Amino acid sequence: MRFWDTSALVPLLVQEETSGWAASLLKEDPEMAVFWVAEVEATSALNRRLREGHLDLEGYALAQERLRRLKTAWHEVLPGEALRRQALRLLRLHPLRTLDALHLAALTLLAGENPEGVPLVSLDARLAQAALLEGFPVLRPQGV
Repeated sequence: MRFWDTSALVPLLVQEETSGWAASLLKEDPEMAVFWVAEVEATSALNRRLREGHLDLEGYALAQERLRRLKTAWHEVLPGEALRRQALRLLRLHPLRTLDALHLAALTLLAGENPEGVPLVSLDARLAQAALLEGFPVLRPQGV
């Protein structure tokens, strides 16, 4: 199982430079975990691309269908008090944005005492650095 940050999910939905990389990771290990907010974040990214003209209506519909298929198979880490406490701890230790702290907190709760057993898949450099410092393996494409 790998934990996917939304930045790495989006290339599975729309064609981007990192889409091939993301697809090969998913094929290699289809067991995906995400934080509860991933669907909302991914939908926001798709709507932004649609508004800015980087995605047409047909592409948007295809991306939404891909997101629905992924959602039926992924494991979703739900918010709660333990996650909030973990996110607050992470914000004290690392220069993270709010949602990145929540994603990393979700990964921390999912992994429990075994951080090396659940890699983070992310395109976000700041989140990846914090995850490494917390003891998690990080999967990122070369040059990103």
